[in-house]
Amino acid sequence: MISLFLFFTFIIFFNQHGVWDYTFLGLSVINNLYLFYLVYPFTLVSKKQIQTNLEGQESHISILIFNVLQDNTDYSIIKQIQQFKPDVLCFVEANQRWTDKLKAETEKDYPHQILCPLENTYGMIFFSKLPLEDAQVHFMVKDDVPSISVKVILADGNRIQLYCVHPEPPVPQENPRSTARDKELLMIGKWAKEQKLPVIVMGDLNDVAWSYTTELFCRTSELLDPRKGRGFFNTFNAKSYILRFPLDHIFCSKEFMVNRIKRLPYAGSDHFPMFIDLALKPASSYLNEEEKASSEEKEMVEEKINKEVIS
Repeated sequence: MISLFLFFTFIIFFNQHGVWDYTFLGLSVINNLYLFYLVYPFTLVSKKQIQTNLEGQESHISILIFNVLQDNTDYSIIKQIQQFKPDVLCFVEANQRWTDKLKAETEKDYPHQILCPLENTYGMIFFSKLPLEDAQVHFMVKDDVPSISVKVILADGNRIQLYCVHPEPPVPQENPRSTARDKELLMIGKWAKEQKLPVIVMGDLNDVAWSYTTELFCRTSELLDPRKGRGFFNTFNAKSYILRFPLDHIFCSKEFMVNRIKRLPYAGSDHFPMFIDLALKPASSYLNEEEKASSEEKEMVEEKINKEVIS
């Protein structure tokens, strides 16, 4: 958007015809074409990477993920939970206050819980209507940045593997490098690839959907992005009407098809909640487009995973 704005502003307000003007215009055209190439898979005219389920629900799981914003005191997300009735809930930036409030309001319908409240904006809590197995809280890269792994037993008895993540963002006030984020995402990607069960990875990844790291994660894990061919579903910054990006993600393995995907209304945070309903249909997995990492990318993954994290 900014690149296009600068391009058209230059054309409208500048009528110089020097070498530098044409150089700027040429580079601007190349830049805009490259950016369009990156985001094109997320437009409505692009091919869907995961097909839509047109044959009823069958075996399925519905998910709501939400970065609550730790200081947020707007609890309207509870009404959205009651409206959409997802099977599982994942909240990040959940401190003790948020944990107590959500637990009190949802415990009756969501008896299965994994709680890791923290006061450092990296707390994570997980609620489920469905039975859970092998629930674990991991501190993969940093001692104060958790992730969750758990097996969920669907209503028909099928099991799926879920990972919930919220890696540290590359921002000056926390960590100016992306080393920690990249390492955690790619470690999760390798775990997902090694799983024999259908897999879902979800959370605030602090990275846009078309970035090199996210694409590398998808090819490493061989997980698919349900947004491709359906839209951007920009979730951050919910408080801005101009600049918004897709930072909250739900990736899944090829055994799934999409029943429904929706960005939910504003709920006081700087992130919008995301909702998705996925049908488990292994027999239809051949319809989905799977991507795999090249040998060079596998070497890059190992290099990033083995790199020392320096805050």
